[in-house]
This record gives sequence, structure tokens and C-alpha cells, in this order.
Amino acid sequence: MFELALHYGNSPISVTYISNKENISVPYLEQLLSKLRRKELVKSVRGPTGGYILAKDPKDITVGDIVMALDGEITPSHCAAGKAANKNCKMIDRCVTKTVWQKLKVAVDGVLDGVTLKDLANDAKKLGIDKVVEHKYMFNI
Repeated sequence: MFELALHYGNSPISVTYISNKENISVPYLEQLLSKLRRKELVKSVRGPTGGYILAKDPKDITVGDIVMALDGEITPSHCAAGKAANKNCKMIDRCVTKTVWQKLKVAVDGVLDGVTLKDLANDAKKLGIDKVVEHKYMFNI
């Protein structure tokens, strides 16, 4: 998603490019992109210059959106997951640590939902790691 944010507004980015740039295997990356596509965070573009693009502006996609799409809700304990989860706990009425787990979940959600892809791209520019590599397509017949 970071690479797609860096290239936002340009041509689609190939799976191979992202795989090489981020050191992620192509099969695993395709699984991740499939989940992200189902959650409408990325779009796939077919054709010889195809690949993937963000489905929304980077300022409108949070790290929390990405984590939720790939891994689901992050909860430090089942009792922090909400009222439905609390019904499964026999100790819920006398648990002293429940509030700790709930505060931790709120804090984690706040951080994840408070950082956008645009923020990450801006941070990359400050650190000098935003170098976009031009695509060089090779066609073999």
C-alpha cells in the first residue's frame, strides 16, 4: 500500500515491482492484494501496462483500514472486542484487567486510525526513501 501511495496518480504498479521493492514474495503479495481489492482499497488494472492502483486518495486510507482488511480487528484480549465477546467470558463481571485491555484497544485503534497513507508518504519524503523507480517494460514475442 505504501508503494501504491508513493505512485498515486501515476500509472498502475506491477506486482513484480512491488514484490522486488518491498521484498515480498509474489504469491503472498497477490493474496494480500486480493484481500485489499475485496475491501475496495485497491483496484487492479489489466493489460501490458497494468497492475494495481489505490482505490481512494492516500489521505482517505488509514493504516487501520489496511490492518482491518488484512487481519481483521486487533484486540489484545477477547473482552476488549465488544459486548458480544464479553458473553463468552465467565469472569467478565469480576475482571480487574478488562479495563486495561479495553484502554489498550482504544489506544491501538487510535494510532492505526490516526495515520494515513499520505502521512506515510510524507514521512518517506522527509527520510529520503520515497524514490520512485521508473517502469521499464520489456515485451518478448
